[in-house]
Amino acid sequence: MPLISALKKQTYTLRYFFHIGYKGSHYKGWQRHPYGINVQQVLESALTRILKTPVAIVGCGRTDAGVHASQYFFHLDVAIPWTFDLVFRLNKVLPPDIAVFDIIPMDGLPHARFDATARSYDYFIHTSKNPFLSDASALYLFSHLHLDQMKAATALLPNYTDYRSFCITPAEHRSTICHIQSAQWFITSNGDRLRFQITANRFLSRMIRIVVGKLLQVGTGTLSLAEFESYLATDNSPRQLHPAHPQGLYLSKVTYPYLDLTPRSSFSPVSGQPSGTGWHEL
Repeated sequence: MPLISALKKQTYTLRYFFHIGYKGSHYKGWQRHPYGINVQQVLESALTRILKTPVAIVGCGRTDAGVHASQYFFHLDVAIPWTFDLVFRLNKVLPPDIAVFDIIPMDGLPHARFDATARSYDYFIHTSKNPFLSDASALYLFSHLHLDQMKAATALLPNYTDYRSFCITPAEHRSTICHIQSAQWFITSNGDRLRFQITANRFLSRMIRIVVGKLLQVGTGTLSLAEFESYLATDNSPRQLHPAHPQGLYLSKVTYPYLDLTPRSSFSPVSGQPSGTGWHEL
């Protein structure tokens, strides 16, 4: 075949990163599966309807059922770019609990999941009943927590890398090594709300919710600081793993070597920056 004819028949792939946020209360997580409605399915259906061709998208990671994302990325490949405002059209047809912030054309074929170098999560707790936080924060009716012990236990996390003991299904992971870059607690001025923030290169299945559950046990005095560290330092896994409630957890920031966007903190009523009014570091 002549070179010119071959070039005419060659197709090119254009890759776009979509910057979105979603409230996970009514979804069975991000990942497409047959066990209930999920965020990926809703987005793929909307894109297929608008672009008038079947599409498949690749997300930056999984979130569990009921877990939220105030910042999330997925990538989409197309052969021909659209010529209309896709952000506007998507937000018009998507349900109110999924929002598209930006669509970013990428050079080459970067990967939304494998190229991420850091992910940050926030876990919100309220300790007095509040109907307006019921699906945006986790209610734990604790009258008193040993915050100093929780802070000490949290400071241990970056010192260890093997989180096998804090994973529901460690056998499903090729590695249970995670590099925690930072972990800290924040509290509101009146002391009735807490926020746990953690950043790492990767996380295991339900790992953050399990860590939060164990830190709350440290706070209530049912788990000693030494016992907590033993789970990090040895193969001494807890007899029972009770992940904290899903509605308190937010994927809040995803960072790439070539893309580092500020999260839309106003997307969630409880996901403002820790340095903002009302939040103070423990």
